[in-house]
Amino acid sequence: MKSVVAILVVALLALLGFNSVFVVDEGQSALLLQFGRIVHADYQPGLHVKLPVIQQVLHFDKRILSLDAQPERYFTSEKKSVNVDFYVKWRIADNALYYRATGGDQLQATQRLTPVVKDALRFEFNARTLQELISGGRKDITERVRQQTDASARKNLGIAVVDVRIKRIDLPDEVSESVYKRMKAERLQLANELRYTGQEAAEKINADADRQGKVLRADAERDAAKVRGEGDAEAAAIYAQSYNQDPEFFAFYRSLAAYTKAFKDGNSVLILKPDSEFLHYFGNPDAAKH
Repeated sequence: MKSVVAILVVALLALLGFNSVFVVDEGQSALLLQFGRIVHADYQPGLHVKLPVIQQVLHFDKRILSLDAQPERYFTSEKKSVNVDFYVKWRIADNALYYRATGGDQLQATQRLTPVVKDALRFEFNARTLQELISGGRKDITERVRQQTDASARKNLGIAVVDVRIKRIDLPDEVSESVYKRMKAERLQLANELRYTGQEAAEKINADADRQGKVLRADAERDAAKVRGEGDAEAAAIYAQSYNQDPEFFAFYRSLAAYTKAFKDGNSVLILKPDSEFLHYFGNPDAAKH
């Protein structure tokens, strides 16, 4: 009987001893409760002791956690709606406050954090136009939202908001159509401006080319006229010199040139009187003597 009691005592002591120690893993922190009251709020990784039975340990994840919310519809400053898909990165900053606000339940923590983030996003979107959102104001918005939600969540939930990111901003069909039309009009205006600038430049180039062409043609015609005049003068001088040396031979030569030109194609037919001046050197060998 004594041995049974001894065994029970040893087993009870072992159970109490086992229940009086606990381990906090890496990446975790722990909170110690006694009858629902917080005794110690921030145990770091390692082996720790507690009072058995009357004290309980709650473990919390110290890593960065994610909140991936459902897309929400917001209105811009000109009352145009947009669908915003976003996510939040957060971690537990104050174990005691986190426990009092959420009971240590991660689901409840995300449910309380979500409306805080959505309200901050709503405020930022309401303060901006659709054009500002399209042109790239996301980084500005997310940083301001992170700062606002971090301050509120630290104070009320014991949560630190590490990051807020907008994954996508979708425009309703009617808004997308109006944005498309406006973008099309802007691009068309830009294209017309570029086209007008190109046409103006082309006209200037064509006008300059025409002017240069006229100048070159005028210079070429002037030089050609000068060369022709000099050639005609030289030819006239040669003709005059030949005529002075032998007038009869010169007349004969000019007649041959006229015959060559008149019968060049081989099909020419001339009807002339036998005593025509044009036939002066045909059929009369002594014609050159008269």
